[in-house]
Amino acid sequence: MSHATITPKSASSLHGDRLPRWFPWAAAAASVALGFGISALAGLHSDIQWALIAALLFLIGSYAAASAVEGKRQAKDRTATSLVWVAFLLAVIPLASLIWETVKQGVKVLDGYFLTHSMGVVADAEPGGGIYHALLGTLEQVGIAALISVPLGILTAIYLVEYGRGRLAQAVTFFVDVMTGIPSIVAGLFILSLWIIMLDMGYSGFAGSLALSILMIPIVVRSTEEMLKLVPNELREASLALGIPKWRTILKVVLPTSIGGIVNGVMLAIARITGETAPVLLLVWGTATINANPFDGPQASLPMYIYLQYNNGSEPAYDRAWAAALTLIAFIMVLNLAARGIARWKAPKTGR
Repeated sequence: MSHATITPKSASSLHGDRLPRWFPWAAAAASVALGFGISALAGLHSDIQWALIAALLFLIGSYAAASAVEGKRQAKDRTATSLVWVAFLLAVIPLASLIWETVKQGVKVLDGYFLTHSMGVVADAEPGGGIYHALLGTLEQVGIAALISVPLGILTAIYLVEYGRGRLAQAVTFFVDVMTGIPSIVAGLFILSLWIIMLDMGYSGFAGSLALSILMIPIVVRSTEEMLKLVPNELREASLALGIPKWRTILKVVLPTSIGGIVNGVMLAIARITGETAPVLLLVWGTATINANPFDGPQASLPMYIYLQYNNGSEPAYDRAWAAALTLIAFIMVLNLAARGIARWKAPKTGR
């Protein structure tokens, strides 16, 4: 005759339970309400202060409830997850606030007229005018900088990954690392002393493009280098085993495999230099009229346009500055979305 074994029940049966799925949302709502109430009673008028209080209350409340119901081990796991979410929200809230404020202020004058007219016949303190001359200058300056930087950056990365050995490769890597941290004003001063003062070439959009290319090259080199390192060596070895030269292996195997990531890095580098103001201020200056020739005379750009309009101080100038800032953000966002689309399109297809 078999005897059933009865296992005694643990002293803390609650630790086997789970908090309901809606608990994080309820805890977050309660923390926000308590944080707002505490801030109001304490006379705190800053949104950042009550948000930090709410985040602290959420962490403490989540840990206490999870510790009582699920146990300390699960409570620590929930606390770590809550910390990640709180850090994410603290990072997103300023960004969302910036975008919201730019959109709210920028749509006042942003229309087709604003995008297709310049400031040539409009005073800065008067309403009207547009950013056509600045938009054209930005596209030309960034385009020339990309034409200079992308081939140099990609070829340098190919050398470092595929051929680089010895002291020369170490020196190139060192200088690329140094260039990555160069402030934009230093790049502008270098081109100012070399191109304008020593060679007497004059202020122009091309001079600004030279400074922007100095800032862009190390980003392209680093991003391309990392993408090339991700290509499996088996692909290179298989190509070389078939008797294909190394240069052709790089051209036909390595680059196509990593082209999505390379394009993504190039687009991010372009987005990085699009908003630079210091080199433009030193080398390009600015003009209220349309100058489609980047090799002759001052040329406008969006960052410089925003600076000049905001510095004017009048209400119409403020509206134009916000609209130009919104245009610049939209331009950079389009570049990032295009980079992601190209990266997905060129990503290796895996069969199911």
